[in-house]
This record gives sequence, C-alpha cells and structure tokens, in this order.
Amino acid sequence: MAEPLIRLATVADAAAIAGIYAPYVANSFVSFEEVAPEADEMAKRIVGSLPGLYPWLAAELGGQIVGYASSSAFRTRSSYRWTVETGVYLAPRAQGCGLGRLLMKDLLDLLTRQQFTAVVAGITLPNPASVALHEKLGFIPCATYRETGFKLGAWRTVQVFGRDLAPRLSPPPEIRPFADCP
Repeated sequence: MAEPLIRLATVADAAAIAGIYAPYVANSFVSFEEVAPEADEMAKRIVGSLPGLYPWLAAELGGQIVGYASSSAFRTRSSYRWTVETGVYLAPRAQGCGLGRLLMKDLLDLLTRQQFTAVVAGITLPNPASVALHEKLGFIPCATYRETGFKLGAWRTVQVFGRDLAPRLSPPPEIRPFADCP
C-alpha cells in the first residue's frame, strides 16, 4: 500500500466520509445509528458543536479518502470539557494495514497538544479488531454498558475504553483550538 496522507478533514470531505460510514450503519452493529447520515449532516459533525475544538482527520490514498478519525464532546456539561470522545472508520480496502492506528495516533497527538486530559471510545462488542487497536494505543476498559442498544435483531453491549492524555492539574489548562496547535 502507498503511503497515506493524513490531514485535517474539512466539510468538503463530508460526502466521502458519509460514504465510508454508511455501511457501518446499514450492515453492522458497530454504530447504533439506524439511518446513515447524509453529507450535509456529516459536514455539521465535522465542524462540531464547538467549532475549532474537536478535530476530525481524513486519510487519503491515491487522492481518495479511505478512512477518518473523529472527535467530539464526551458530555455536554462543562465540567467534562477536558475529556473527548473518539471514533475511527475505514473503507474496506483500507482495513487491516495499520491505517486506523496511524489515524488514531495522529488524532491523539493533536488532542494532547490541545490540552485535553482524557479520551474515551465506545466499542460495540464483539469487535476484536477495534479492541486490539485501542489497546495497542494504550486504552484500557473503563465501563461496560450491558445490552444497551438493539440493532440487527439483538441487544448489544458497549464497552468504553479510556486513556489519559495528560496529568490531572488543578486547575486544568483550558482546551486550545486545534488550529492553534502546531
């Protein structure tokens, strides 16, 4: 496989990203969404609830987007603002070659420079590939939501994995916009 280009995702990438995500919604229990978002909705997600704070990364091979890593607020209450939630999705041709790890490593590095303290990722079980990826990146299991979603004819369990990004300072530094983080 050629060397991938990993860069910040933009709203111009929304259609390609929606196309990568749609099969996860339609054909798997990986996502608990039941209707795949269209490009306009994906563009809103890329911009985020607080524009400039939650980066998305896109991976390109041969000029085509083949994967992405996302970040979003963990919870909406302000005391949670130092924790961020992440996800990573790959097109079938990009799976199994380490691209998910590259995307997540770059995203974790950026989130650390932004001064987030912790990161979480919810993984619908069973998903040995995602569990292995997150464990290789230093995530550990921190919560289990037993049979909390019903998808594809069965109740599904979500395990939350977490990882520290920085020490817990008191008071913690404010989060920096990703555009301000070299």
